[in-house]
Amino acid sequence: MLLYLFAALPLLLSAVILISSGTYGPQVNVGMLLADMATGAAGMALLPLRRRWQWQIAAVLAVPTAFSMTMGGPAIVAFASLATHRRWRQVVPVAVLFWACEVFYSRWKDDIQLTVFYAIVSAAVLAAVTAFGLYLRGRRELEAERLEAERRGQAQRVEQAKLAERLKIAQEMHDVLAHRLSLLAMLAGGLAYRKDLTPEQTREAALAIQENAHQSLNELRAVLGTLRRGGHDDQAEHDGAAETEPAAPQPTLAHLDALFAEVRAAGQQVEVHDTVTERDRLPTQTGRHAYRIVQEALTNARKHAPGSVVRAEIGGRPGDGLRIRVSNATVPGRPGPGGRLGLIGLAERTRMAGGKITHDVRDGRFVLDALLPWEA
Repeated sequence: MLLYLFAALPLLLSAVILISSGTYGPQVNVGMLLADMATGAAGMALLPLRRRWQWQIAAVLAVPTAFSMTMGGPAIVAFASLATHRRWRQVVPVAVLFWACEVFYSRWKDDIQLTVFYAIVSAAVLAAVTAFGLYLRGRRELEAERLEAERRGQAQRVEQAKLAERLKIAQEMHDVLAHRLSLLAMLAGGLAYRKDLTPEQTREAALAIQENAHQSLNELRAVLGTLRRGGHDDQAEHDGAAETEPAAPQPTLAHLDALFAEVRAAGQQVEVHDTVTERDRLPTQTGRHAYRIVQEALTNARKHAPGSVVRAEIGGRPGDGLRIRVSNATVPGRPGPGGRLGLIGLAERTRMAGGKITHDVRDGRFVLDALLPWEA
């Protein structure tokens, strides 16, 4: 809008002169002034076409400036637009044409000094307009680069969020399957090496293996279902009719008794010392982290120290935090599968929960200590 207003300034000035022609008397040639104004109006009408035919419109509007004052505004705007969007091989010829027409316009006065003045002023104006056009072009390019950088940044943040969610699902899958598979290995090992089992005990062990295998499949299906739903969330929202099955309830501190009973049934020896007070005030998220920490610690004990007695100590209250200590005897020369990846996962889970975790060997026992925040 401002560009069109600038282009119309000579036309508006001519209109003022026309209205005041009675004051100027015979010094104003009304016919020539009207013709000049008609030319300027035609130039204004051509301006919108400059976006499609840049240099052509700039050249067409520059030619009438040799005899029309009102065409100067549209011609300058078209030339500035050309300098903004085009290259030097198009800007320079149009600038030379424009300058020559302006100089020719001064020859109507038949004054060499006026012609020189017009030549200098026209060259300065064209240089300034060219610089302004290039400045606008630079601003637009910087803005385009900024928008592109924002778009890439947003895309990167989306990818990071997806990666974080995938890592979370992978950690959950590790916690669930490592626990189940280690129980299966313990049960199968008992069947393979125990020669004194009665048929009833053998049947119970086989049923336990079957039940744990079934639980493994169900939990794996739940985790993969979460991953699959995450991949189709956008489509589901778009369709508005996608049915999602309810997510399985996540274990909390209240499920630890069932976990201890399950591993004991599989043959793992576990001693539990629970001194948690006001457990009903424990946040669900903290309870879930506590369950996974204990579960992974029991899994690590089965891997690295099979047959050893595991001691699990859990305590805490609001304001002091939730303390977890799981220890088991060490077996020299038995690193076990996983290469301490389980401990790395536990450390990351605890860090994300705002807590801290340590582990070392004390008096021949591997001790894992974790402290989770529990606000009063």
